[in-house]
Amino acid sequence: MNNAPYQLLITGANRGIGLEFVRQYAAAGFRVFACCREPHNAAALASLAASSEERISLHRLDVSDFGQIEQLASDLHGQAIDLLINNAGIYPNGALGSLDYNAWHKAFLINTMTPTKMIECFLEHIAASRLRKIATLSSKMGSITDNGSGGSTLYRSSKAALNMVMKNLAIELKPQGIATCTLHPGWVKTDMGGANALITAEQSVAGMRKVIDRLSTDNSGRFIAYDGQEIPW
Repeated sequence: MNNAPYQLLITGANRGIGLEFVRQYAAAGFRVFACCREPHNAAALASLAASSEERISLHRLDVSDFGQIEQLASDLHGQAIDLLINNAGIYPNGALGSLDYNAWHKAFLINTMTPTKMIECFLEHIAASRLRKIATLSSKMGSITDNGSGGSTLYRSSKAALNMVMKNLAIELKPQGIATCTLHPGWVKTDMGGANALITAEQSVAGMRKVIDRLSTDNSGRFIAYDGQEIPW
């Protein structure tokens, strides 16, 4: 029987939801590979790692640099990744008439292409694990059905595209026993969500962990909120 701890790889781990994922999974006994652009400036994450009894290791990763993703996958060769959490993302602003197309390109790069690249590069690591799970953070704002207000074209479109990618991958990866879910974290009190948001990062992550715990190839490919409610595409 394998009693080794499960292993988690997460992007955008230095603050907000990402940092809370690291905190909760490390407390639950996972070994966590925590990735962010500037580990030397990630004081809260470094402090968490220092008190984790070596359960948390920090890794420099600018997710917009595919070469760095490939290098990290090489550096972690032989490590089984039980759970990959694609958390890193950006929220670009822009309204019709003043759209920043360079920002739109960056939104698709980081919000859509980067999670796909992470999965592609770490597929062997995930397939070699016991849990074989992938969770990707999207947003209800990426739901076409739910869009009743318009606006936020750059962000919405990048997340809608991400949703399609994850739905595709749920089908393509099922024969390998790999399960995926797309998560809506709720409106969370973070730097991105703002002070007027409805829930804390602790509440959001606790809820998403329950969704991930229930994830299997039988229910793979769903778009689920932190409270367990299914989100329409």
